[in-house]
Amino acid sequence: MFIAQGLKKILVRCMPDSIYLKRKYYRTFGRKLDLKNPQSFNEKLNWLKLHDRKPIYTTMVDKYAVKQYVAERIGTEHVIPCYGVWNAFDEIDFEKLPNQFVLKCTHDSGSFAICKDKASFDADRARRILEPAMKKNFYYQSREWPYKHVKPRILAEKYIDSLGKPESYEYKLTCGNGEVKFITICTGIAHDKPELRTNDTYDKNMVHQPWYATYKNAPVPPKIPVQMNEMISYAEKLSENTPSVRVDFYIIDGAVYFGEFTFYTWGGFIDFTPPEYDMELGKLIQVKSEKTNRGGV
Repeated sequence: MFIAQGLKKILVRCMPDSIYLKRKYYRTFGRKLDLKNPQSFNEKLNWLKLHDRKPIYTTMVDKYAVKQYVAERIGTEHVIPCYGVWNAFDEIDFEKLPNQFVLKCTHDSGSFAICKDKASFDADRARRILEPAMKKNFYYQSREWPYKHVKPRILAEKYIDSLGKPESYEYKLTCGNGEVKFITICTGIAHDKPELRTNDTYDKNMVHQPWYATYKNAPVPPKIPVQMNEMISYAEKLSENTPSVRVDFYIIDGAVYFGEFTFYTWGGFIDFTPPEYDMELGKLIQVKSEKTNRGGV
């Protein structure tokens, strides 16, 4: 049984990206993925995985390397401070770290350990979280190409007390070629249960949009922060020459901080409500499909 499972895993990893994505897309949505003439938002994100592979994208999704990338473009004051980066958990010198910090993997999404007090920090638990993650390649989950060649490392950065709480806010600006297309304000803890987190989306003019993805709208729409125009300016500068990328920010003590780049929201398998917005938002991404290359519309 274990041999069969191992063989299946190897075969899946060896599967060409286009075939893997078509299979996963059909399992997710119950319809075929059109990679020749993509029209919907999800289809175009998956098309971009195959056809838009600039080497700089690997830097942009590396949680350590991206800090310098962003600092050079909008300033170091918008980057959460880093205390160190290591190739293995056993290399971490906890004596040199401050009393509070966050450990996270540089090459994936969601692998982290928080230390609020070194005296009570459970290093063994942190090891159990981070060491298995270091052995995984996040690319294989949804064939998000930028992650394929990110070097697995462990990063320590400043602990921000205002983040990761039920009242926390994240500002996610989806852009195309240096222009903000829509803005999502997320309330609550990231990757939490759907009933404990809300997402409200606005256009660039801050008009609330009649759709949501996975997480429902808040009962009362969140207030637009005074720093929104500042975030729009930074997002557009950071997304230049990129067909589609989401630029995430936090506001900490009134200042804007960069969070991360996300090239394929929800891996390119977004559950839109109402579902017709998958097609409507697809108009916001420009790709050169085979039909377009042949002279079609």
